[in-house]
Amino acid sequence: MKTLVIYIHGKGGIASEAEHYKFLFPNFEVMGFDYKAENPWDAKDEFIKYLESASAGYDQVYLVANSIGAYYSMISLGSSRITKAFFISPMVDMEKLICDMMMWAGVSENELREKKNIATNFGETLSWEYLSYVRENPIRWTIPTRILYGSKDNLVSLETITEFAGKIHAPLTVMEGGEHWFHTDEQMKFLDEWIGNVEQF
Repeated sequence: MKTLVIYIHGKGGIASEAEHYKFLFPNFEVMGFDYKAENPWDAKDEFIKYLESASAGYDQVYLVANSIGAYYSMISLGSSRITKAFFISPMVDMEKLICDMMMWAGVSENELREKKNIATNFGETLSWEYLSYVRENPIRWTIPTRILYGSKDNLVSLETITEFAGKIHAPLTVMEGGEHWFHTDEQMKFLDEWIGNVEQF
């Protein structure tokens, strides 16, 4: 049976990060997706087209997705032919994150609605269009999934990730001291062991 593993990076990441996963899936083809989308509506079109093209000729497809890459995947690929998914620090409640960022920036909903886009001093631009899309297009995800989360994640709370994992019946693994971005030697070792036997779901 021919299996393709698609790796989807987070914000600021690159497709070549997929190289790390090749030894974890030694019997499968591993491919990184170098997507260009910076919002969920563009991602939906790009992700669907990519999956259809990349997965031709394979019997099953596994997904390994990071952070906002996992969010874009859930918004785009919920009805696609993915067999199972591994989510690392997924953004599972984008509305809450945007509202949190509005609070950090001291921006009200009325102000954002009027101005449409507001730049913040922490490098993110708040967008009324983005917030509206997120509210109108909730995540619908039924693909068998495992979730890895760091206890020091500063973007998604333990309460939020636990509630989401329960909702989609996904086993949740929490690394004590882990961050949103898994990147240190210790964190990557934990991640590698978490993926472990890919057949165990």
